[in-house]
Order: sequence, then C-alpha cells, then structure tokens
Amino acid sequence: MPLYIRDDAVAGLARAVQAASGARTVTDAVRAALERERDRLKQSLPPSARLGKALALADAIGADAP
Repeated sequence: MPLYIRDDAVAGLARAVQAASGARTVTDAVRAALERERDRLKQSLPPSARLGKALALADAIGADAP
C-alpha cells in the first residue's frame, strides 16, 4: 500500500530525515522514524502498565505452559 504525503511541510520533514539518516528512500526514513517512535512510546508506559500487560499475557497462556 503506497504512502502519499500530501502536506508539503511533512514531505519536507521526511526528506530532511532521509538525508540526515542516510536512508535509501523517503519510505525507509519514514519507516525507521515510525518504528523509533513506536518503541519510544512503548517504553514510556509506566512499569505498572507494562507489568499488567505481561501478567495478562501470562494468564492467557495458562499455568500448564512450559
């Protein structure tokens, strides 16, 4: 699915990130930036929220799992 950036300012930012990061394409630069932001947001969750998600996953797996 193609990504079309229709805002000139956003397109300029994407090109600037591409140039600064040495990414091969604007798409690669946008992908890397979005992945970094996703990871940053995950890490910004308070430990109690991360622990709650881990406990819910463990409960879903069940006690009999190895």
